Amino acid sequence: MGDTNFLKVALAQISPVWLHKELTIQKIENSIKEASKEEAELIVFGEALLPGYPFWIGLTNGAKWNSPIQKEIYAYYVENSITIEKGELNSICLLAKKHKIAVYLGLIERAQNRGGHSIYASLVYVNQYGEIKSVHRKLQPTYDERLAWAPGDGNGLQVHSLKDFTLGGLNCWENWMPLPRAALYGQGENLHIAVWPGSIHNTKDITRFIARESRSYVISVSSLMNKSDFPKDTPYYDQIVKEAPDVLANGGSCIAGPDGEWLLEPIINKEGLFYQTLDFSRVLQERQNFDVAGHYSRPDVTKLQVNRERQTTVTFEK
Repeated sequence: MGDTNFLKVALAQISPVWLHKELTIQKIENSIKEASKEEAELIVFGEALLPGYPFWIGLTNGAKWNSPIQKEIYAYYVENSITIEKGELNSICLLAKKHKIAVYLGLIERAQNRGGHSIYASLVYVNQYGEIKSVHRKLQPTYDERLAWAPGDGNGLQVHSLKDFTLGGLNCWENWMPLPRAALYGQGENLHIAVWPGSIHNTKDITRFIARESRSYVISVSSLMNKSDFPKDTPYYDQIVKEAPDVLANGGSCIAGPDGEWLLEPIINKEGLFYQTLDFSRVLQERQNFDVAGHYSRPDVTKLQVNRERQTTVTFEK
């Protein structure tokens, strides 16, 4: 597509090969290849898709102190998490470069600069040249997620140019946090990426709300997860599936336009790639009467300060 006003996007509503990073990466790669055949220029995957959301916590008494079950499953989760510095996203980056497609991917990051044993729900942006441009670690894990994920920092509150669009993204309930949203709006965001572990109850309201607040396109992408998706070699498989409902995450991926109306209504219980072409001129039209970080802001009265320093426990003087 030669016109920089238009951007074709793909929403990858898929399930992981739960807690199997190599097999889940293969599934992600196949989705990128499929999207490239449809000439998509951006593909978005759900929160924690690689290698999967920690569903076991709510099914196995995850808050029990010093539980051997929790320790063993957590260790298995960490082993299947992604250490970016070791090149574990290289194959995805190479595909992005080969097919000239940008990627937003939700994954569990095993961060070397925090010792390599704690994990973060991170949203990674790979541009169309195959370069990792930001890794946003979820600022505040939600409820029982805190038993598996560590809190992140503001380093990933960044935006990226793709054709005429300016992209930014947040993980799950971060999208309800007004100040992180404002941090992205202030950098010129006009295509907001909201990633979720799954379920329409998360996406059906806030997708349109953010679009109306920001007068931007909003893409929400969720994963899927059914009881039948738990691999039988999962530690404590029998205990997990005994308590699991048939459907743990039903999707709900969708797109709202800058006027807050649906371009793609939430899709549930259906695995696949879903496409839409976005027209940048619609952003400018809707900003005419409301621009939250521009002519409808009052920085002389209220202003946001953001710390984007990557947090680390140790720094060394040279």
